[in-house]
Amino acid sequence: MKKKLEIIAEAGVNHCGKLALGKKLCLAAKKSGADYVKFQIFKAENLVLKNTKLAKYQKNKKFKTQFELLKNLELKFNDFLIIKNYCKKIGIKFLCTPFDISSANFLKSIGIKNFKISSPDLVDLFLIKNVINKNNKIILSTGMANLKEIKSVISYLKKKGIKNKKICIMHCTSFYPAENKDLNLLAINVLKKYFKTQIGYSDHSNGYSASIAAVALGARIIEKHITLDKNFEGPDHKSSLNPIEFKEFVSILRKTFIQLGLQEKNCTKNEKKIRLISRKSIIAKKIIKIGEKFSTKNITFKRPGSGISPLEYKKILGKKSKFNFKIDQLIKLK
Repeated sequence: MKKKLEIIAEAGVNHCGKLALGKKLCLAAKKSGADYVKFQIFKAENLVLKNTKLAKYQKNKKFKTQFELLKNLELKFNDFLIIKNYCKKIGIKFLCTPFDISSANFLKSIGIKNFKISSPDLVDLFLIKNVINKNNKIILSTGMANLKEIKSVISYLKKKGIKNKKICIMHCTSFYPAENKDLNLLAINVLKKYFKTQIGYSDHSNGYSASIAAVALGARIIEKHITLDKNFEGPDHKSSLNPIEFKEFVSILRKTFIQLGLQEKNCTKNEKKIRLISRKSIIAKKIIKIGEKFSTKNITFKRPGSGISPLEYKKILGKKSKFNFKIDQLIKLK
C-alpha cells in the first residue's frame, strides 16, 4: 500500500513575536497546500542561559545573546491556543515544537497529542519522556546527531512502549541555510535500513531540489520553513520560502510523489492501449498452407501486438499449421 506524502510548513519563529503575523503564516501555509503549519513554543529563561552566544546565522545588531534574541521572538502561551483554533477554522493541521517542559505541558493542556522534537532536543530525554504517549505520534529531527545517538533515543522510546508506526525520524542538517555538500541525503537510506519507522526530511537548504531528492529516496514527511517576507528581521527568514515559493514547492513535491508510483514494474492502464498497437505479433512471412510446418523461414514479427507475442515463437516452431495463411496475416492457433 502506498503511503501518503505529508508536508509541514515550518512557521517556527517567523512570526517575529507577533500573533497577527502568526495567523497570516497559517493562512499562507493553508493556501500553499501544506498539510500542517508548525510553530515553536518556549520560554527563553527555561531554554537558554542568559550569556549563551548567538549562532552564526542568528547574529543580529540588535541582540548580543541567544537569550535576548529568543525573548524577542516569544509568543504568549495563550497566543498558541488562538493560533490552534484559527488553524481549525481555516482547515490546516496545527503542530508545535516545545523546547522546554512547561511549554510541552501547556500544549498538552490545550489538546495537542502529536509532537515534533527539534534536533537540539533529540538528546533531551526529560523533554521526550514528557510528551510521548503510546497512542500519539512523535516526530524526531536528527540534525547534528550520529547513528549511535539516534539508536539510543529509539531504544528509549521502545522501552516506553512506543511502536515504530508512531515514530517518524527526520533526516536534517542543522545549518541555515544548509550547504549542498552537507546535506548527505543518502543518510535517508541508512535511517530506513536501521529503523523500521516512518522517515522524513527537514529541509534547511535553499531551493526545492533537496526535498525532491528526499521524496525520491523514501521520505514521507517533508518540513520546510515558510515566511511572509525574506527581508524580515529574524534568524530563519533568509532560509525560508515565501508564500508564492512555498505553493510551488508543495506542487512540485506532490507531482514528484505521484511520479514515483509503486515499487513494482508492470504495464499501466494507458500502456495497455499502446501495447496493442506498438508491440509486434507473429506474422506469416510467406504463404503457409495447411499441414506446413512453422519455421523461421515462413514467419516474421510485425505490428500490431494483437496476435501471438514474439516471445512465444518457439512454441509454434516445427508444428503443423491447421490453417492457410496469407502473407502478412497474423498467425493464430485457434
